[in-house]
Amino acid sequence: MTEMLDQTRAEVIRARIADVPVGTWVKCAGCGAGLYGPRLREHAATCPECGHHFPLSAAERIDLLADPGTFTEHDADLAALDPLGFTDSKPYPERVAAAVRKTGRQDAARWGVARISGLPAVLSVLDFGFLGGSMGSVVGEKVSRAAEHALRTRTPLVVCSASGGARMQEGIFSLMQMAKTAASLRRLSDAGVPYVSVLCDPVYGGVSASFASLGDVIIAERGARAGFAGPTVIEQTIRQKLPAGFQTAEFLVDNGHIDAVVARTELRRAIGRVLRWHAADGAPEPGEQAEPACGVAAGAWETVRLARDPGRPHLGEYIAAVFDDFIELRGDRAREDDPSIVGGLALLDGAPVVVVGHRKGRGTTEGVARNFGMPHPSGYRKAARLMRYAERFGMPLVTFIDTPGAFPGIRAEQENQSGAIADNLALLAGLGTAVVSIVVGEGGSGGALALGVGDRLLMLSNTIYSVISPEGCASILFRDSGRAPEAAAALRLTARELRECGIADRIVPEPPGGAHLDHPGTARAVKDALRQELAELRQIPVRVLLDCRYRRLRAAGRFAEGSTDISERH
Repeated sequence: MTEMLDQTRAEVIRARIADVPVGTWVKCAGCGAGLYGPRLREHAATCPECGHHFPLSAAERIDLLADPGTFTEHDADLAALDPLGFTDSKPYPERVAAAVRKTGRQDAARWGVARISGLPAVLSVLDFGFLGGSMGSVVGEKVSRAAEHALRTRTPLVVCSASGGARMQEGIFSLMQMAKTAASLRRLSDAGVPYVSVLCDPVYGGVSASFASLGDVIIAERGARAGFAGPTVIEQTIRQKLPAGFQTAEFLVDNGHIDAVVARTELRRAIGRVLRWHAADGAPEPGEQAEPACGVAAGAWETVRLARDPGRPHLGEYIAAVFDDFIELRGDRAREDDPSIVGGLALLDGAPVVVVGHRKGRGTTEGVARNFGMPHPSGYRKAARLMRYAERFGMPLVTFIDTPGAFPGIRAEQENQSGAIADNLALLAGLGTAVVSIVVGEGGSGGALALGVGDRLLMLSNTIYSVISPEGCASILFRDSGRAPEAAAALRLTARELRECGIADRIVPEPPGGAHLDHPGTARAVKDALRQELAELRQIPVRVLLDCRYRRLRAAGRFAEGSTDISERH
């Protein structure tokens, strides 16, 4: 009897399951959970249990990013040809025809105009469901046409990539799409029109090595895989097992290749923030000139002590208090994201600026993680990337200086620290936009100067800027590091002394007792100073700025001509 009841129940369950439409329930590839289809769609095709991102079609991707009803498609009728007469297990035209029937589209790419978070954009999307999102002539043409339309209309470009690489069935014609799209994007960059590249899962081969990697800002969806060669090819070539997480979005951000990893549900907002920064205009109202009277230390060594006080505001606190919004951009695009340099896009009273600075960290754990504000060469190259970003879009650059100096180490020399610093100095000397630097703690040697060449140099009243630390000077010249206070006085490294000799342009007053005792008050003083300096610099044509900057640098130094006796020069 029991067996008959169990059998009846099973038959009823099977009948009910048979009545459920296909796709109503989906198994998550991440955690194995059974997911109800409508609920999955409510979560933008991400698992509500583990966050696994399911694939999206191009249409679904457009619906995710574009404001409802705003996407207008262009060139939907472009279709692939068969330039090589290529046949593998079946002729290429048959493969294309099957993909057209499957997706309802002519090829793997779509492009058009839309609004994202209320702002205009040119949007192009690749569909992995169409022959693996591979790039043939149609994909290359559509991406290039999208870039050209963005250039003509000066509208930001957003491209979402999901691709296995170049389409082999089109041979050399497919390969040349890499150069073609890169050329279109170079023109867009030269014209100062922003491009946001979004890496979806997966992005490999020719797409990864062309337009997907050329964004001014590169964002990857959480868990997306991307790289040049796929993991199977790499393992077969080098005969090694690849580490867990290799070529994932998280791997890319850790190795400095991209700016951010974003959950799909936050993607529209993240892109919108970048578009909003680029759409911002106007200039902050100038603040009142503050008298550098309060909070000034009594002597050089006391200033050194206050400049190094671990309780002083760090870069993250200045960014949060001084600017309206901040979008961190990460990585040097080559090796890593050096955490001792932090930078990105910010708004000051609604006006866009690029911010770059040293970040020492708070406490021992964070200090070690950030190398106590001493960048590796990759940190200087990350800063240089952001400097070029500011120049490309004509936005002022603000740098915050707080470092003991250039990091001495084996790795630094292996990676050519000298070259990295020198490149930054040359870049800043001719950077085609206004540059304001402010010393908020220690300004140590070339490590500080690599962020300190510009049109205005500001110093908080209890800060220092020097060719070497007092301890280093005392050890080398006095043969006694204990004479560091004497060396500090001799180096004339305080803000007051540097203002008197024409190196610093302005002293920003600290609250009584020093910045470490009043973070909000210090941030207000910094904000007021930046408002005034930027308001003045925005009125000066770039060619005039560059000429003044060069003359400023040429005037540095003290020397005499026509005498060889140093005693006669005093």
